[in-house]
Amino acid sequence: AHYRNVNLAANSYFVPESNSTRYLNYGAAVYPNSHVSQFSSNRIRLVSQVEVNVLTGETIILRADIVYDCGQSMNPAVDLGQIEGAFVQGLGFFMLEEYSFNSDGLMVADGTWTYKIPTIDTIPREFNVEILNSGHHQKRVLSSKACGEPPLFLAASVHCATRAAIKDARKQLKSWGGLEGAESTFQLDVPATMPVVKELCGSSKYRKDFKSGKGSVEKRVQRTKQGSQVQRHTE
Repeated sequence: AHYRNVNLAANSYFVPESNSTRYLNYGAAVYPNSHVSQFSSNRIRLVSQVEVNVLTGETIILRADIVYDCGQSMNPAVDLGQIEGAFVQGLGFFMLEEYSFNSDGLMVADGTWTYKIPTIDTIPREFNVEILNSGHHQKRVLSSKACGEPPLFLAASVHCATRAAIKDARKQLKSWGGLEGAESTFQLDVPATMPVVKELCGSSKYRKDFKSGKGSVEKRVQRTKQGSQVQRHTE
């Protein structure tokens, strides 16, 4: 193909109407005379399970299951890599990569020692991805659908599962009389870093009681060992 000057790529390009919000709908309906649909709808299903250590704020992704609609995948191996890679990249955005600046406006997190990026430990311990071929699409390029960028936002499920685990931890701490106010009243910003998760779980309260020598500490430590130290949740 190279020596015969045969182009093996297929592509399309369009500019949406600037004075209309109709582009939010399906391209085939908005532009019925167009040969190629400008928009595609990816149907995706995802479940993530996380484990949160309430004393350290560490979040471990135990499992992630993804079913992703690729239209008709032209190369399943490439699409699988795109889906997995974008998901892990999204984990960095939702859980790790924090931009911190000093009073002069200079970025403090200027290296991997302070700016945390996804590593092999970030990947779900069990990671299942299934590509769903949803059939022929007349208005799509070779019936394909995008799989490079949309999977990044699937990592939001890990953030949601982490928030649910924090809520359970706060509820348990409140039942011990250690947390005032409603257990559901908190805000988990992006990224949900270890210090943030640790603070929202009420770790400071745990540690103060451990150091105070209160009579109820031994009971609380025992209950912590039985399960309150680790909160698991699926979202």
